[in-house]
Amino acid sequence: MKKLFRNRFQAGSLLARRLGAYARRPDVIVLALPRGGVPLGFAVARALEVPLDIISVRKLGLPGHPEYAIGAVAAEGPCLLKTGEIAMFGVPAEAIEALVEHERLEIARREALYRAGRPVAQLQDKVVILVDDGIATGSTMQLAVRLARRAHAAKIIVAVPVAANDTCAELAPEVDALICLRTPQPLYSVGQWYDDFGQTSDEEVTRLLRMARREATRNPDGQTS
Repeated sequence: MKKLFRNRFQAGSLLARRLGAYARRPDVIVLALPRGGVPLGFAVARALEVPLDIISVRKLGLPGHPEYAIGAVAAEGPCLLKTGEIAMFGVPAEAIEALVEHERLEIARREALYRAGRPVAQLQDKVVILVDDGIATGSTMQLAVRLARRAHAAKIIVAVPVAANDTCAELAPEVDALICLRTPQPLYSVGQWYDDFGQTSDEEVTRLLRMARREATRNPDGQTS
């Protein structure tokens, strides 16, 4: 099987070519889903010369099969739950509550580490480009879209290198634009379409966010949070 992308940085560079209309605009911000979306988001933000930040959402994995999403959670507010799957697998309410608590603790850990005291970016009246390294079931991206909408973003764009076709169709009505470079059928998993899909570390995320802030500060049109 021929891989579509060498790595996340190359995929981000390819995505940026489709986003040229948003380059160097002071009302644009790229929000990456940690951790794997950050290298890709860094490449997009650098190419467009706009700020980069993160939006912290986590998948809720089916107990015993954590790669299978039954929902998504953010630091606060309502969760996104796939009630059909939860009912089909008979996941009890107490198990969902335990998953939510566990993932929110991880979100809090990451937010403290990645932001180091910096505030969350203000999205009101912004053009928000939500970026990840791919979309399988779409739960985390769907919740990220809802968070951006709740923060009164002026326009929401989802940009990913690869995604399941049916997931794109489901997500498209919720956003102003959806850019996906490839929709292979069947998708199976996002990682199989990359030559290098190694895990992104906390250290790499913090390094890339620090570099992006420095570059945005040097750019007179960029705005940092």
